[in-house]
Amino acid sequence: MPVKIRLQRHGKKGKPFYWVVAADARAKRDGKFLEKLGTYNPNTNPATIDINVDNTVTWLQNGAQPTETASRLLSYKGILLKHHLLGGVRKGALTEEQAEAKFNAWLEEKAQIVNSKLSTLDKAKAEAKALALKAEKEVNAKRIADAAAAAAPEVEEVAEEAAPEVVAEDTAPAAEEAPAADTETKE
Repeated sequence: MPVKIRLQRHGKKGKPFYWVVAADARAKRDGKFLEKLGTYNPNTNPATIDINVDNTVTWLQNGAQPTETASRLLSYKGILLKHHLLGGVRKGALTEEQAEAKFNAWLEEKAQIVNSKLSTLDKAKAEAKALALKAEKEVNAKRIADAAAAAAPEVEEVAEEAAPEVVAEDTAPAAEEAPAADTETKE
């Protein structure tokens, strides 16, 4: 029975989530499997990969063949490196301690690379947020200026409307008094 280490799709439409499983090569993609080895979530940045290293190495030593995508995931997590180092231990080229030291050194390097990527992503996210805030402040300032400009003509119009009425009121009584004065003089 040929065994494959492959991905089994879960999740919803447009949001895939995968299980990394050891399954019979003849089984359906999402069908029966022998053992669940881990999970893979490509929706996060960077992608979340959680795989049981020891069980996966055991399956590889027993002859399980990873698919192309599963092979990339196993390589990313260092599982193929550990399998390779354990092959060297079996042949006598390395001791257990040397293989473990090489694997741990590789894991530390990989952790530094991932942490640097996370820090650059965080910086980029902070910069994008700062730019969005700056743009929003500019838009708000423009809106306030436009609102003030729209309110200013209304105040001027009100002042202009009020001023002629006051002037007309001042001139009207004088005009009314003048004819009254004329009528008094005529009598």
